[in-house]
This record gives sequence, structure tokens and C-alpha cells, in this order.
Amino acid sequence: MGIPDLFSLHGKTAIVTGATGLLGCQHCLALAEAGANVVVADLNPEACREVENTLPGSRHLSLEVDVTAPPSLIAARDAILGKYGHIDILVNNAAVNDMFENPALAAEQSKFEHYPLEMWRKSLEVNVTGVFLAAQIFGTPMAERGSGSIINIASTYGMVGPDQSLYQKPGGEQMFYKSPAYPATKGAVLNFTRYLAAYWGKNGVRVNSLSPGGVENGQESWFMENYSRRTALGRMAQATDYKGALVFLASAASAYMTGANVVVDGGWTAV
Repeated sequence: MGIPDLFSLHGKTAIVTGATGLLGCQHCLALAEAGANVVVADLNPEACREVENTLPGSRHLSLEVDVTAPPSLIAARDAILGKYGHIDILVNNAAVNDMFENPALAAEQSKFEHYPLEMWRKSLEVNVTGVFLAAQIFGTPMAERGSGSIINIASTYGMVGPDQSLYQKPGGEQMFYKSPAYPATKGAVLNFTRYLAAYWGKNGVRVNSLSPGGVENGQESWFMENYSRRTALGRMAQATDYKGALVFLASAASAYMTGANVVVDGGWTAV
């Protein structure tokens, strides 16, 4: 098989959860450009249709999906199997990353000592239980068919503790703290990936994780400068920087790869 064929996803069906977010829509685009039929799955059906309409090709599908609700996932699975007959790729991208409504209170609310229990529980429900449920419901038909690729989107903060100095303005004022839930849940995703790779390897289902670094998205200049100084490449990621790695993990180019974590972070965890 030549290199173009190794990376081709023609004839494959891929579902992306959290598909309308900053990276989710790029994951959808990457898979579509590689030839896959893409299922755009998220909570907002209108936003899903908008993403679907940007994709090359004509056999895509947009679905309203709540990854924390088994009936929603089961209905999506049945719709996908009814349209395409098979599921080949799952990108578990849906996640909660804490946002604090009042910037004046963010530093105090995000401190570990004061971090709200309800925010912790919500992150666990979406970032961990949602990944578990989506893998169980979309992955089981893959295992029964004897092939498939599951890609769990993790994070550098699943591997290392947050550098809280990133969130300080030049004068030293701490604007907020990276809260405990995101690193804890992304760490769980990494080990769940290893569990599932070992469990479904005999069924031909490969399970890997992709750990992205921080993405430039209109942040304050002081934060972007702090972050860029911390990376070997001296910059934050662009949303498009993960497309190649995603297609690699989804395709036959990574056929002998499972249980691995592909780190694409500009050297964040290397320095």
C-alpha cells in the first residue's frame, strides 16, 4: 500500500463528538478531506449543520448528541448504522474546560481551596463518563465487525501539572488558576485509552489518544506571550495544527499502533 492509500479514509465512517468547538470542527474537516463520511455530533443541532455544510463531500451527517445520555448516544449509533452500515472511527472530543462568568471572581473561585464541587462533578460527567459511554456505544459495533479506530482527545495537562504562572499578568496578578478538574479528567482519559486498547486489541479495534497543546483563540496578549515562552517552538498552536496527527491515528498509516498517546504540543512537555 502506497503512502496516499495509507492515509486515505475513503469509504470510512467517522463520528466526532464535541464537533462544533474550536478543534472539533477542524477534526471534522481533516477526516472529510481524507475522504471519510463524517458525522458531526454535538449538543446544538443548528451548529452541527453549519459545520456539516463546510465539509467537502456530500455524504456527511449532523446529529444532536449528548455524550452523558445513553439514549442520545444509542439513537445516534442507530442513525449512523442505518445510513452507512458501519462505524469505523470515533473521535472522543467533547469536553468541559472550566469558564468563570465573572472575571473579577475567577481567581478566587478557581483556587483549589474554593473550587466548586458542582464544577468538578460536571467535568467528570462529560470528560470521563462521556468518553466511556461514547466508546462503549459506538465502539461495540466496531469490535463486533473486527476493526475500527478510537481517538480520545486528551491534553498536555493529562501528563503534567498545570503551570499556574501562565495565568499571571506581567505585574504578577493571578487572573485565575487552571482548576483541578481538567487535568484530573484528562489524566483519566489517558489511562482509559490504555485499558480499552488492551481490552479490544483482539477485536481489531485500535484505541489511541491525542494530546494537544494550547490553541491560539483570541486570548489576552500577556497570556499568549507567557504560553509561547514555555514552548520549544515559541508559539501557541493553530487550530489546524492537529489535522495531520488526527488523520494518522484514524487511518491505516497507524495500523500497528494502539494504546499510545500522540503528543502534539510544540515541545511544551519537552522543556
